[in-house]
Amino acid sequence: MTQAPVQWPGGIEAKPAPEPLARIQALVNTIDLESGVDRLALVTDAQPWLRTHGLLPFDGIPTDDELRAIRDVREALRAMLLQNAGGPAPTVDQLSPLSRITAAAGVRVHLGADGTVQLAADSDSLDGRLLALMLVVSDAQRDGTWALLKACANEDCRWAFYDRSRNHGGTWCDMATCGNKLKNREFRARRTRRG
Repeated sequence: MTQAPVQWPGGIEAKPAPEPLARIQALVNTIDLESGVDRLALVTDAQPWLRTHGLLPFDGIPTDDELRAIRDVREALRAMLLQNAGGPAPTVDQLSPLSRITAAAGVRVHLGADGTVQLAADSDSLDGRLLALMLVVSDAQRDGTWALLKACANEDCRWAFYDRSRNHGGTWCDMATCGNKLKNREFRARRTRRG
């Protein structure tokens, strides 16, 4: 029995990252942690999204192992974005899916007629396509935009957002919901400790 694709809220981000960093944001936001709805849980949901976002050839069908690998990469990236929001540094275990990608796939270097050096994944495999995302991260780390892509500090949310605040000190994807929930939780915990 085939399950119908899950209806997913519109793909409009309230705090969108600039391209190509938006590709990382889109991948991290393929799961709504509060509801548990995951675009990458089932082939029927994942296939069109992966094609649209360049992680699957047009005629490709992801295997369960490939979907698991992509979800693992997503969570490794989320751990990095939590660090960008002031959270702890990712552990070696959290980063292991990214280490596997960087070890499995290769990079080719292209020298343009004007002397511009460009890097690209050397294969069109899933590992190569995921490595292309790692190259986006590398470029963003060099140009300073990586630090502005963050994951919400609310542990029930962890939604990726791009921090455009003046001081770049944003920690929540939405202050009205996530920020208030977190502040209320902390307030109740302090009151309970005081007794």
